[in-house]
Amino acid sequence: MLKPSEVHITAEPLARFEPVLGEAGWHALQERVAQARAHLTGRTFWNVNSTARGGGVAEMLPRLLAYARGAGVDARWMVLEGTPEFFRVTKRLHHALHGSPGDGSPLGVAERALYDEVLRDNAEELLALVRPGDVVVLHDPQTAGLAPGLVEVGARVVWRCHVGRDTPNAEVERAWAFLAPGLAAAQLTVFSRAAYVPPQCADRAIIIRPSIDIFAVKNQPMAPDVACAILAHTGLLREDSGAPEPLFTRNDGVPARVSRGADIVRLGCAPARDTPLVVQVSRWDPLKDPAGVLSGFAQLVHANPGLRAELVLAGPAVTSVADDPEAASTLNDVIARWFQLPHALRQRVHLACLPMADLEENAAIVNALQRHAAVVVQKSLQEGFGLTVTEAMWKSRPVVASAVGGIQDQVVHGVSGLLVHDPADLTEFAAAVRTLLSDSELADRMGVQAHQHVLAHFTGARHLTDMGRLLEQLDARAEGAVASRH
Repeated sequence: MLKPSEVHITAEPLARFEPVLGEAGWHALQERVAQARAHLTGRTFWNVNSTARGGGVAEMLPRLLAYARGAGVDARWMVLEGTPEFFRVTKRLHHALHGSPGDGSPLGVAERALYDEVLRDNAEELLALVRPGDVVVLHDPQTAGLAPGLVEVGARVVWRCHVGRDTPNAEVERAWAFLAPGLAAAQLTVFSRAAYVPPQCADRAIIIRPSIDIFAVKNQPMAPDVACAILAHTGLLREDSGAPEPLFTRNDGVPARVSRGADIVRLGCAPARDTPLVVQVSRWDPLKDPAGVLSGFAQLVHANPGLRAELVLAGPAVTSVADDPEAASTLNDVIARWFQLPHALRQRVHLACLPMADLEENAAIVNALQRHAAVVVQKSLQEGFGLTVTEAMWKSRPVVASAVGGIQDQVVHGVSGLLVHDPADLTEFAAAVRTLLSDSELADRMGVQAHQHVLAHFTGARHLTDMGRLLEQLDARAEGAVASRH
């Protein structure tokens, strides 16, 4: 019997936002939170997804719920349990919602039966916990089929989709058809962009962009020497005898040391501290196009033989993310392509699997890598919303990213970063990276403007405000449905 597990969330004080919001912004947040708390008195705010580690939802949820708990809301996080076959189907759906065929496997009667069976098992535990009037937010394709049963017991159900494609095609339509029974039950749906909303959800869709927690380990301030010490300890930079300890501060305020190393494929030595690094940090997912980054960097070096830069492609250890069965094959494809590069070029490319046993340690390593990068890239072929883009922007790093999906809402081209308008165009990608590597003044200016853009649009304070409005609309919709029946 499969059943979901609960991830414990410790409350975080909202007061952390006061210094960064200013007086007016702080009072507005307090007012909105007080309204949300009143809406949820005596009720639980459940969130359900498919993994506690790896991927944007698992990054975003715990911190957002921690602030909700800090505001006095009974916010809880459940992670469903699935089989490898279930996650193969949901990964296929994930690709289809991006307009891609993925592994090309069918989404037919057998896959529907498998999907429903796994969710039926998980629902038994959830239905014993959820009470009438509770709010349940289901995240992404893995959870959509839970909606009908939750609505039947009186829960107010929202389905939130973190992925999508601006221009639907046959694959997108196939995914929506598969998910239709679950989506029909959801009282509201949430999307990151208006272009992602399918016709069947148009009358009950709300747009809420994701956010980052600017106080989390991944985004906390870090001195350059400490960042270098962490990267040297993990094997991503050469050792420096005079470096400080590789320390970071955990979310509970306790100092900690990075103790694990990364698994790295490379030829020769780690980069020197002063070597400019082009960095992409993402899951090992073909839609993140790590192979394209590798090819684009190769083209950059070939066209600019005097350019001094090296590439780091980093992602999580491939066995650590339960709902991503393609990670190993994607990494193996990148390694195979790396072996095909000329010897001298292979020496300038480093493929790193970052340790995931301690998620805060992993966050500290990512923080150090992004802060040390000369340029952070996100060459996605499709992207619902690029959290790593916003993380890099918060750290005032110059960004080169594909002009796809939610990234178009995150980066103002030529102001807070550079957008590659055709993600398949390696020449355009290489030229954008070269521009930022060769013009430090422009890179610094874009980095500063990127930080300000994140502060204005993509913090947890804005996200909590949006969630407060969502609760109001959900309650109003439920009350309107009751009134119409009478």
